[in-house]
Amino acid sequence: MTDAVALKPALQAEARDALQRSVATLNQIILGKADKIDLALTCLLAGGHFLIEDVPGVGKTTLARALAAVLGLEFARVQFTSDLLPADVTGVSVYQQGDGSFRFHPGPVFTQMLLADEINRATPKAQSALLEAMQERQVTVDGEAHRLPSPFFVVATQNPVDQIGTFALPESQLDRFLMSTSLGYPDAESERQLLSGHRPAATLDSQPAVLRPDAIRVLQDAVTRVKVADALLDYLQSLIDYTRNSNMFITGLSPRAAIALTNAARAHALLKGRDAVYPEDLQAVFVAVSGHRLQSTGALESASATDRAQHVLDSVAIP
Repeated sequence: MTDAVALKPALQAEARDALQRSVATLNQIILGKADKIDLALTCLLAGGHFLIEDVPGVGKTTLARALAAVLGLEFARVQFTSDLLPADVTGVSVYQQGDGSFRFHPGPVFTQMLLADEINRATPKAQSALLEAMQERQVTVDGEAHRLPSPFFVVATQNPVDQIGTFALPESQLDRFLMSTSLGYPDAESERQLLSGHRPAATLDSQPAVLRPDAIRVLQDAVTRVKVADALLDYLQSLIDYTRNSNMFITGLSPRAAIALTNAARAHALLKGRDAVYPEDLQAVFVAVSGHRLQSTGALESASATDRAQHVLDSVAIP
């Protein structure tokens, strides 16, 4: 056995331990949102991107900053506004008068964690600047492709679409996000601590990293080896088939959505310290992965994304 092979289990064990310490640290910073923190970390481990829709002031930006600080990720923030241009996100080639060449100046997207704040306040043209970056992990400017750092994780926030000055994200953009969720208001106990002066978010700039990018890459690699039993795949396919055959939905979940569910369930199992996916792992991620991908009709036409996905879970029994 080579030294590299012998070290790999030790590296995974160390990374998993750091992951659990990261969860504990984040729960001390973001109070009363343990399930949302689990979803965000699951999304990162699965190699996806995270969309948070909620009213202003509930801690969306604080969660993003806390994730970057605790996970040791290089962080950049772009405030999406109506006058934002694609080049403001991706970067631009600038003419060099001295030698007559063009030199590419990277935009804020060239980071390990990008906060796209209030993404639906920008025009669809500006929103589209993230499409290639999120899917291909690269940016093409003037015909030349530029690779993005690894890991690359986009956390986007958006305001409710009924608020003035918002542009609804198109389906192609929504599909780039592995998960979509909302934080909601804090519970009474957590809000009481905030009112009493609990301000751990104020010290985020000095927060030491608990996890590191190299450990995140080790964990992302470990996710791909989490086992998925045939019985679990039967359950997953039953959920997918229900969305395709029920008259409650305009279109069902695509094969890409099914793959996303599998990857997210694997990542959730790893986060919980398991080497195989259980039904509760799939159930824990199903709403966040599928809700924003389902368009409903009939009795569910006015239902929220959460209610649409929850209806599927409630309607399909575990085989």
